[in-house]
Amino acid sequence: MLDKEGYRPNVGIILTNSRKQVFWGKRIREHSWQFPQGGIKHGESPEQAMYRELHEEVGLLPEHVEIIGRTRNWLRYTVPDHWIRREWRGSYKGQKQIWFLLKLVGRDCDVSLRATEHPEFDAWRWSEYWVPLENVIDFKREVYKQALGELAKLLFSRNDPRRLPRGDHWEPAVKTEETQEKPEST
Repeated sequence: MLDKEGYRPNVGIILTNSRKQVFWGKRIREHSWQFPQGGIKHGESPEQAMYRELHEEVGLLPEHVEIIGRTRNWLRYTVPDHWIRREWRGSYKGQKQIWFLLKLVGRDCDVSLRATEHPEFDAWRWSEYWVPLENVIDFKREVYKQALGELAKLLFSRNDPRRLPRGDHWEPAVKTEETQEKPEST
C-alpha cells in the first residue's frame, strides 16, 4: 500500500526503559541495527499497527508498555534506488512514518525476539537515547533525528543534557499552521 507519492505508511517504535535508554535491535543475519518498525496494513490505525509490530518484532504485548507520545506528523525517508527491489522501482520511494515513544513497564525478560515465525531481529540491547543516530544506516538518519528530537521533550526535562544529541544545539523544527501536514487516515 503506497500513497500517491510512493511512500509506504509505516510506524516506528522508540521503546525506553526506566533509565531512559532505548531498545536497539540487530536485523536478523545482518550487521545493521535499528528501531522496531513496520508497515500499516489497510484498515489499521497507526496505534494498532504499532502494537502489532511491537509483538511481531519484540514479543511485547500492550500490557508491557505505556505510550508516552507519538510524532505529530508523518516523517519520511527516501530509500536509495539500489536498495529498492527491481519490481518496485519507479513507484516506491520510501517510508512515511508515525513514531511512537513507549516506556517498558514490563521486564527485560518479557522481550522475545522469537515471538513469531518470522523474526526481524536476532539480538538486542539498551543504548543511550541518541546513540542510534551514530549507528543507523545513512538514509534513515534524518528521520531518526526528527523522531528522537520531537519525542525527547516528552522524556527528558528541559535542563537534562540528554534532551539534545551530544555536542549538538539542534532543536526540532516547528512547522507553521499553514505548512503543517495532517496524518492521513489509513
